[in-house]
Amino acid sequence: MARYTGPTAKIARRFSEPIFGPSKALNKKNYPPGQHGRGRRKKQSEYAVQLMEKQKVKYLYGVLEKQFENLFHKAAVLPGITGDNLLGLLESRLDNVVYRLGIASTRRAARQLVSHKHITVNGEVVNIPSYKLRAGDQVGVREKSKSLEAITTSLTVRNARQFSWLEWDGKEMVGKFTNMPSRDLIPEKITEQLIVELYSK
Repeated sequence: MARYTGPTAKIARRFSEPIFGPSKALNKKNYPPGQHGRGRRKKQSEYAVQLMEKQKVKYLYGVLEKQFENLFHKAAVLPGITGDNLLGLLESRLDNVVYRLGIASTRRAARQLVSHKHITVNGEVVNIPSYKLRAGDQVGVREKSKSLEAITTSLTVRNARQFSWLEWDGKEMVGKFTNMPSRDLIPEKITEQLIVELYSK
């Protein structure tokens, strides 16, 4: 299954954001990676800014180039604002919802839980991280995986009820995807219009 397997600290430093979760590298080296990281020119072209925003979102949600392009084209034909639709489609991915519910501490960990068949959708095991959820779908932890340390630890640390488009039953370890979230509810710092402009060239 295709996924990004390269260095994570370098990516976090490139965008000056904890893309893959908390990173000590950002505190130690708050400048871009590479030989010329400290002296890199700050002025960027319009295209470079747009490309950086797209790359950031790709890494943030763990989506590869072709997948991202396909998602954008799907978003473009949906009614409404293309940028908002794109983020909504990304938020409705199964691995992202597992992360949002607090079942996993990071999106990468969520992807692994899904791939290893620890997660169910409407009672059936689904091992496709990019599986698109629909309003009303129930996402739960497989019965024999409920005692898994990674899951119990994550649920203890995280607040699973912080997102209005998700419902969580801690006793049954089942969440509900109530609807695709609107843009103002998604907390990530993303300028989606830059991505739309990039693909419109």
